[in-house]
Amino acid sequence: MKDKCSLVSQKTRQGQEENSLIRLEWEWTESSVWTDKMLTALQRGVKGGKWFSLIDKVYSKDNLLSAWKRVKANKGSAGVDNMSISHYEKHVEQRLQRLAKRLEMQEYEPNAIKRVMIDKPGSKEKRPLGIPTVEDRIVQTAIRNVIEPIFEIKFSENSFGFRPKRSCKDALRIVYNNLKRGYRYVVDADLKGYFDTIPKSKLMDLVKEEISDSRVLELIEKFLNQSIFNGLDTWIPEKGTPQGAVLSPLLAYIYLNKFDWLMSSKNYQMVRYADDFIIMCRSQKESEEALETVKEWTEKAELILHPTKTKILDSMQDEIGFLGYRFVKSKNYEKTKIF
Repeated sequence: MKDKCSLVSQKTRQGQEENSLIRLEWEWTESSVWTDKMLTALQRGVKGGKWFSLIDKVYSKDNLLSAWKRVKANKGSAGVDNMSISHYEKHVEQRLQRLAKRLEMQEYEPNAIKRVMIDKPGSKEKRPLGIPTVEDRIVQTAIRNVIEPIFEIKFSENSFGFRPKRSCKDALRIVYNNLKRGYRYVVDADLKGYFDTIPKSKLMDLVKEEISDSRVLELIEKFLNQSIFNGLDTWIPEKGTPQGAVLSPLLAYIYLNKFDWLMSSKNYQMVRYADDFIIMCRSQKESEEALETVKEWTEKAELILHPTKTKILDSMQDEIGFLGYRFVKSKNYEKTKIF
């Protein structure tokens, strides 16, 4: 009996230690949603390969409150309803209670997205930015709190930006080290209007590979099909997920994830930050083959490579620009300057 108790006690301690390690690895997740049991299932693989029964976690009081706090911290402008964050805050408890009820009863309908044009860094062009209402931003954040870990565990190590514990500096460090290792030829690719050109049905097919909760899927589709309000014009885009929406970066990553793994399977040294990516090669021939692979994949994915911005560069002759920085030739890149 004593040996049995000792064995049970040892297993309990091992389980507690395992839970602690998992919790530490996933410390960025929303704790009111991602319990130790769910995180363990995430690590080991959920039964059946898909996640069911997630909607109650979306509209839970604690999750909506956490989502509200994040939206408030991010500040941001009012949407088409002209309700500011400070205005929403005045009766936030009552508003969140009503919001939870509407989500539970499947009565929630997103508002239109207000479109504004903002300057594009390093260009004379403008790019569209979508501004959802405060409440839509809360709901999207609540959804992201629930589904992001499900996809994050599937993402490639070669992608950075809008991901937990990953930064611009991490991506630049890999570029720098690859240059030092002799990857002198660089495929500098540009996806033209990426966020506005993602095919919605193909994107949803990828989401459905991991999630089977029909109510969560319906909510995501509603946000993908929000109307755009621009001045006096209102329309529903046939493609894309609007920049500025809380869910958009995650959805954009989901769509490019298989591309990341394709390039890894071919042993290409690709570094991607959101929709900006470069592929680093040791020879001109390898870079040409990599570019052909990119062209074939983007055509199948119904995306558009920018005809003039996509090119092959030789880092011993050309300046390599990435994420607003540039790498300048120097002997073995030991003294490479990053501006």
